[in-house]
Amino acid sequence: MPRRKREFKRKNIVTIDPVYGSELLEKFTNVIMWRGKKNTARKIVYGAIDELIKKTNGDKEKALVLFQKAFTQIIPVVEVRSRRVGGSVYQIPVPVKEDRGLSLAFRWLINAAASRPDKTMGKRIARELLDASEGRGGAIKKKTDVHRMAEANRAFAHFAW
Repeated sequence: MPRRKREFKRKNIVTIDPVYGSELLEKFTNVIMWRGKKNTARKIVYGAIDELIKKTNGDKEKALVLFQKAFTQIIPVVEVRSRRVGGSVYQIPVPVKEDRGLSLAFRWLINAAASRPDKTMGKRIARELLDASEGRGGAIKKKTDVHRMAEANRAFAHFAW
């Protein structure tokens, strides 16, 4: 908790993706990026989008809609936070803010894709996105686990103050 009166939220300045014109795709590219290698990250992300385009019979708009649908499926609504009350630590369910939900979705998707057996990371991400848009896959499993944990600890929700 900060000592000053208000928390200062820094504005994230994210440009729009040069090829597809999607801000979400550019954010995802920035999360994929490692050690400042943006061209490598773009190759991975565009490879995944190309796989989605192949699956949608060459329709770019359908592929982008599929990409966005997959992310909306992964974003969690609630999560649990640890809170110490009277010598005991309780897992308290709290709603997830929009920015945190998006970053969790990015992280879960990348980790689930990395554990897949496909040859390139672009193909792994594409397969995970296809599974997520259909409501299955590793990232969706992680989301349901988090929601299940929050549901199990709903009795401690009155400790959230």
